Amino acid sequence: MVIGAISGMTIYTIILIILLVAWGGWELATVIRRNRVATLIDEDTFQAGLRKAQVVDLREKKDFDAGHILGARSIPFSTFKAYHQEIRADLPVYLYDQGKTLSTRAALMLGKEGYNQIYILKTGYSRWQGKTKKTKY
Repeated sequence: MVIGAISGMTIYTIILIILLVAWGGWELATVIRRNRVATLIDEDTFQAGLRKAQVVDLREKKDFDAGHILGARSIPFSTFKAYHQEIRADLPVYLYDQGKTLSTRAALMLGKEGYNQIYILKTGYSRWQGKTKKTKY
């Protein structure tokens, strides 16, 4: 009769706690995996290494055309699996998107392929203060 003594709200609370703990565990595991293959860098470090690295914008083409970091090339994450071979493994790879979610996923893919110089813009393009370029239409 213990189950009968537990109210419906308590069961929902327990389920919610389990889901939140599982989500938090997943996020923590993703951060740990990302930190094994990539390094988060701030905007100043990103700007300092732009000329020596391959800068990849993972946002969709329309976002890239609306404005992107000067010198970046567009490889939207939706096509990244098919086109990531265009990125050289012997040069540093600088990844960015609007935040860092897509960059994390792309870095994990590249890490599996043996790339070892992967850097992610910590703040993403949304807070970028450096030089940008817009595609003319």
